[in-house]
Amino acid sequence: MGDPPEWSGDVVIVGAGLSGIGMAARLRRSAPWARFVILEGRARPGGTWDLFRYPGVRSDSDMHTLGYGFRAWTSPQSIASGADILAYIEATAREERLGPHLRTGRRVESASWDSAASRWTVRAAHDGASERFTCRFLVLCAGYYDADRGHAPVFAQQERFGGRIVHPQFWPGDLDVRGCRVAVIGSGATAVTLVPALAARGAQVTMVQRSPGYI
Repeated sequence: MGDPPEWSGDVVIVGAGLSGIGMAARLRRSAPWARFVILEGRARPGGTWDLFRYPGVRSDSDMHTLGYGFRAWTSPQSIASGADILAYIEATAREERLGPHLRTGRRVESASWDSAASRWTVRAAHDGASERFTCRFLVLCAGYYDADRGHAPVFAQQERFGGRIVHPQFWPGDLDVRGCRVAVIGSGATAVTLVPALAARGAQVTMVQRSPGYI
């Protein structure tokens, strides 16, 4: 069996974004006896809304639908900014007293099921070591983004481009676009919110899209 686990209980929740914090809050409310832990790879809760910091980042859906049924969305902006959503998640975690259950800086590497013991074993990397958690139920709330590497297609003669190439997932906090000519490649949800925000900051913006879309 090896060394005793770092933690053993009823539920391991992977991810402390909107879904993970919501799941934990529901557990506290409907199953107060349950022993649970939240494993989060980043340094704080928030998930997507902590990761993405590009200008104009906001929700695609209204927060009355996307938010929690047990916690009303009170901001006048139903299509909310990333900063407001992050504050909403953090406030929920505080008010639901989830701090003692939250383990940040834990990146889950594996999960295996033991049929004989009817338990999951979850391994997470933390500060260069591997920690082991065991539980009866495993809830995955990590989403599908790769927090370390965004999709970055390579185009012909990219090495000849003399400007700066920026990925929205890793937006530099000190980037000043005033007076700059900026090409935004793509016309998905990120581009649609990014383009007007860049223009408002004084950039000359051109959106390049493969296929026309309806907005």
